[in-house]
Amino acid sequence: MSTDTRDEMVLSYVRVRQALGYLGVGFPILLVIGGLLAEHAVAPSVSDYYHTTMRDLFVGSLFAIGVFLISYKGHPLKNGERLSDDLVATIAGIAAFGVAVFPNETVIPEHAATLSQAIIGYKAAAIGHYVSAMIFLGSLAYFCLVKFAKTAKPARRRIYLACGWYIVLAGVAATVASYFKVAGNPDWRALVIDWRVVFWLEASGIWAFGLSWLTKGRAEYGLVQGLLKRRS
Repeated sequence: MSTDTRDEMVLSYVRVRQALGYLGVGFPILLVIGGLLAEHAVAPSVSDYYHTTMRDLFVGSLFAIGVFLISYKGHPLKNGERLSDDLVATIAGIAAFGVAVFPNETVIPEHAATLSQAIIGYKAAAIGHYVSAMIFLGSLAYFCLVKFAKTAKPARRRIYLACGWYIVLAGVAATVASYFKVAGNPDWRALVIDWRVVFWLEASGIWAFGLSWLTKGRAEYGLVQGLLKRRS
């Protein structure tokens, strides 16, 4: 493999990181804007957008994130590491597909069952959605807390750790709030739905994911560009 080809491959991995970061930051924002234009309201959760006119954007964005993650190879497995970048990213990508394919239980009226609901039932599809979401967020948190933070400089390491722990906390809090949204008493359900508690927890967790990948992409892009300039 020529030096130019190898350099271009390295730059492509950096661009994938940046693309993932921009997708993570833009995904909830586009849902909110589109939802306000079409439905004149913010949905109770990010996943509830599946049951609105924003379904195409919801599913398409998650599939785009999933494809980028699966195509991401990252650094090779090093001594002492149990999971490679490639494996963790692939798991996260498949989980993103699961979040898109298996709808959640929603308070928004549904008019027709989706394919996955028709095949395995509403309850099983909802379980698949929540399990996929937990694996997805867990994999993203693992990248921040283990993969990115391990070799980062102190300032960036603090960003990765903050993003990673926030993804974990937001995911746990969103799971608890989702229970109250669907199965809580009327007062708790009204509180969670009216204040869009689940949505803002999920959205902020996705923003933390986007910020961490943008930070990593920017750091490595500057490093690669510096190496290329010195070589030329």
